[in-house]
Amino acid sequence: MSETATEQLIGKPLLQKVKELKEEMNNPTRRELARLCGYVSRTKKGEVRINVADFYEELLKAKGLNLDNENSQRRGREATFRVTVQKNGQILIGAAYTKSMGLKPGDDFDVKLGYKHIHLIQRDEDSIDE
Repeated sequence: MSETATEQLIGKPLLQKVKELKEEMNNPTRRELARLCGYVSRTKKGEVRINVADFYEELLKAKGLNLDNENSQRRGREATFRVTVQKNGQILIGAAYTKSMGLKPGDDFDVKLGYKHIHLIQRDEDSIDE
């Protein structure tokens, strides 16, 4: 059986290795392919972790598919559209949501309560002056 690569393969060497492994092994799993192409790390406890997501990302790049937006900044978590009431009773919406809506500090909202929902309705400039 093939040995694990000492460093993560990328580009054409990655594609070649995957092709060789698929011919050599009978129906290898994704985890086996990732491990044998070097997509392995160790946790703080010393356990082996196979980085399948990183393997697939590099595999897609090697095939000419880049799913990342070049303009995107990889900071923080993505917006999940799920929030939790905090211990003090407040609900924090987060900057990802306000940024995606183009909101600025000082924007006003009306709060409408429903049976099991809350509607935040942005007030336009005309209704604020009334």
